[in-house]
Parts: sequence; structure tokens; C-alpha cells
Amino acid sequence: MPHFTRPIQAGDYAVIFTAQRTASGGADYGAMADRMLELARAQPGYVGIESVRGGDGLGITVSYWESEEAIRNWKANTEHLEAQRRGREEWYSGFSLRVCRVERAYGTGNLS
Repeated sequence: MPHFTRPIQAGDYAVIFTAQRTASGGADYGAMADRMLELARAQPGYVGIESVRGGDGLGITVSYWESEEAIRNWKANTEHLEAQRRGREEWYSGFSLRVCRVERAYGTGNLS
């Protein structure tokens, strides 16, 4: 499910979110995930997103941003804060988040 507003380039930031879903994670998870994608796309500084989830519930989402300020603003978004809370309490048995700076970016086709 890649979506980019422009190609990723050196100097952009990547936020790597890895999470293990709980077996009983709420029925409204999908709706919240869709809403978070909609909100992220509307955030100033948003560049793109890639996301995958395995049958075992392990998922990795990489969102790309123009600046650390854009990342901080996204993290502080009120609806995103609520999704974070629910993730910790209901949807994930564990997660990790990493923020990285893109040093190089290249590729071919519609994945670059």
C-alpha cells in the first residue's frame, strides 16, 4: 500500500513503526488505521507511507516526512494521540518506533 506525494529523497525522515497485534485487538482497528492514514496525508510535511502486515499480526509501517518538526506535529495530533493510547491499551502486545534520516534514495518503477 505505498502512497507518496513525491519521490523520497535524501534529507527526508523515515518513521519506522513495527507492531505486533493482539489476538483480541478491537473490531474498530481497521477504521482507525484508515483514519490515521487520511490524517497523515493531510499533515504538512507528509511525504509518503508504506505498510505491510503478516498473517501472524506483525506489521511494519514506514512513514516519510520532510522534517523532524513535521514528525513532532504528527505525533502531537489529537486524533493520533488517541490512536496511540488505544494501540498501547488494546491493539498491540508490543511495538517499536524508530526515526531515521534518509541518506540516499533510489529505485525503479512505481516503488521509487
